Amino acid sequence: MRNAIVIHGMPSKEEYIARGATSSKQHWLPWIKSELEAQGIAVETPEMPEPYAPQYEKWKAVFEQFPIDEETILIGHSCGAGFLVRWLSENKKKVGVVILVAPWMDPEHEERELVSDFFDFIIDPALAERTKGITVFISSDDDAPMQKTAELLKEAIAGLMVVEFAGKGHFTEGDMGTTEFPELLSEVLK
Repeated sequence: MRNAIVIHGMPSKEEYIARGATSSKQHWLPWIKSELEAQGIAVETPEMPEPYAPQYEKWKAVFEQFPIDEETILIGHSCGAGFLVRWLSENKKKVGVVILVAPWMDPEHEERELVSDFFDFIIDPALAERTKGITVFISSDDDAPMQKTAELLKEAIAGLMVVEFAGKGHFTEGDMGTTEFPELLSEVLK
């Protein structure tokens, strides 16, 4: 049976607290979960531990509680996309479609809250070969660190597809003006 795992990004601690200590129920994540479930796909949107100060091993422990195989769709937003790149680079497991929305991997090592080794890894250039397609969604009006991350991924991963948008910012509800994300659903169901 097809399943999907959707990994949220890294909010500030203030944003996390203000939103009721949840990141997995923000922006378009509940919408994509509902839409994929309507297609008969089991979807997990785990709440990652301390998302405002992520630690790779803690996120990995939560992520690996779910079944992951050649039918598993992986979707990551921002830091969650960066997490997926690391996990897929270090675990040579075959998976289904992978979509990285506004991926962020702290390319300039600027994030003060990111005090761990979260992004200390080497990107596997053959990562796409173990997927049913890996796609990056990036918007021309997102911030420079996400633009740099997208460029880094394009250079590092053979077979990566990039879909460029305008006016979607960091693909948050505030930037997009909606919680619906039909372009993502289309890409998943291709």
